Amino acid sequence: MLRGVPVVILAATALIVAPTAAADLADERALAERHAPIVRIVDQREECGRGEPFVPTDVDLLFDEPTVALRGPWNPTDLVKIAPSATDLVNRFEYHLDFPGDALDAGCDYERWAKRLTAGAEPVVYAHVVSQPDRPGKVALQYWLFYPFNDFNNTHEGDWEMIQLNFAAKDAADALGRDPVEIGYSAHEGATVSSWEDDKLETVDGTRPVIYPAAGSHANKYSAALWLGSSAEAGVGCDDTRGPHRELEPRVETIPSDPDAAREAYPWIAFEGRWGELQKAFFNGPTGPNQKRQWTEPISWSEGWSDRSYAIPTGGLFGTNATDFFCASVERGSSLLIRLLRNPLPTLILIGILLGLVIFAAVKATWTPVAPLRVARRRSWGQILSASARMYVKRPVLFIGLGVLLIPIAFVITFLQWFLLQGIDLVGVVTGEAAGTWAFLSTVIGVAFALLGLNLVQAATACALVEVDEGRSIGAVSAYRLALRRIRPLLGALGIYVATLVVLTSSFFLFPLAVWLAIRWALAAPVVVLESEKAVPSLRRSRELVEHRWIRVFSLVGVSGAIALMAGPLLGAILIFLTETPLGTLNIVAGVVYALSMPFVALVTAYVYFDARARVELEPVETVTELPAEISLGTS
Repeated sequence: MLRGVPVVILAATALIVAPTAAADLADERALAERHAPIVRIVDQREECGRGEPFVPTDVDLLFDEPTVALRGPWNPTDLVKIAPSATDLVNRFEYHLDFPGDALDAGCDYERWAKRLTAGAEPVVYAHVVSQPDRPGKVALQYWLFYPFNDFNNTHEGDWEMIQLNFAAKDAADALGRDPVEIGYSAHEGATVSSWEDDKLETVDGTRPVIYPAAGSHANKYSAALWLGSSAEAGVGCDDTRGPHRELEPRVETIPSDPDAAREAYPWIAFEGRWGELQKAFFNGPTGPNQKRQWTEPISWSEGWSDRSYAIPTGGLFGTNATDFFCASVERGSSLLIRLLRNPLPTLILIGILLGLVIFAAVKATWTPVAPLRVARRRSWGQILSASARMYVKRPVLFIGLGVLLIPIAFVITFLQWFLLQGIDLVGVVTGEAAGTWAFLSTVIGVAFALLGLNLVQAATACALVEVDEGRSIGAVSAYRLALRRIRPLLGALGIYVATLVVLTSSFFLFPLAVWLAIRWALAAPVVVLESEKAVPSLRRSRELVEHRWIRVFSLVGVSGAIALMAGPLLGAILIFLTETPLGTLNIVAGVVYALSMPFVALVTAYVYFDARARVELEPVETVTELPAEISLGTS
């Protein structure tokens, strides 16, 4: 008994409070069931393949599980308990759960472990209704989703994501009679907002929001697309929610808004540690819902929601060069960071060797004198690049005009690939292995037309160089007219080239042979237009010119090609970080830069051709075995 408080008053208070608390929890459960989310995860067709292997998981499956350990505090080695119970986590600060596996070398370990752990169990989401004293008249309904592993650029054990519905109501009972005002989907460190009436929000029965978690990262999105993030809030990288999908209707577990009742029903909600192993940098396991700001300040947190996220265009005039480059660069950068953390010394040594080789090559190369004319002469490696750049800069109208041809070719490639991939997918007539065949065919068509454009630019550039070298006036149209006189052998050589590459690149083991042949035949276009050779003889002649110079030709064509291919996407990726330019516009910018860079590749190829031809046709320079003295060393 409390001193000074009559028993009758205590009993009366208990009779009043207990039914009220029970009524509140019943209302919270009813509200949570009414708006229970539909989760559409990216379907995974084969183990460790594309798609999402993890589902919103019942965290009770982690407890009393012998493959899970509780460790800490503050370090990854101190073992507290194997197979901890939920109560073992109560009020543990800076401890962490440890799952079987290494987050920096995940492989398929977590996927297989999670499938065993969740076999036969229902997916689960945890609902939480919460209001904020300094924001009266508003109440939030949250759904928390736990995934055993985050397989994104910042791989880590455990992953908590959530969505939040905001109501203009004073409590759960009041909210039951209203629609939400707005909804926010968590994504990495931030969230994106939608009004309840917005078309971008998909619902079932008008009450249940549909979530599209991104494969790997579980960032929640409103639709199926490839989403780009370039900030800490949005995540740096690309979230993929594109289908096919598997639809889940998780069971709803409602965590009471009353803290004491919540801890009694779900002891783990009092855990103040991490739901995954400790790692370096940002590869740590995450903290739980109760450690997030939105757990106690949901309305204030929602006032910072972003009103948009960026879906990467899946098509366009020049495809998705800038955005694809951005996505791939972030992914590879993350992989490099993981290697650096796991094996710092070997990784740093390798980076140092590569950087040293680049610097050594740049210093040792002879870049001057730069003499774009006369073209029919031998040049050093650096002089070829210098002469090509100087020729382009001195006659920009000519070479920009030659590059413009690639724009209509890009139209053709885009249309054909759209028809084969998106058009066929829309009518649903191609599935399974046949879909892979169509995708491969789309790639072949894209490569064939891209090589056609490059070959025509190479041929026209070679013709233009000869005319300029002879002092005659030449424009882009005239250069193409000269090249098109040899269109039949050009197409014949290209057909052989593409067919051979398709066959060889279909096998991983034959890929090096494909690269070897591609360089041996790299000079075919100038041979056709300047030596009037037919298709097969032009390939044979190209092989003769490249022979004993394969590395030289490979490095020159490879460096110039890399510059042309990366200039546009690199510029676009930089603009993604620095500007708010629409992604479609950035892809067009990248495509234009690509088109205008290809004549530089053609110039390098032409100068390589003239250099190789001069070296083949001229007598080799005699090697001097004995050098005469040039100064007197007479003794006094």
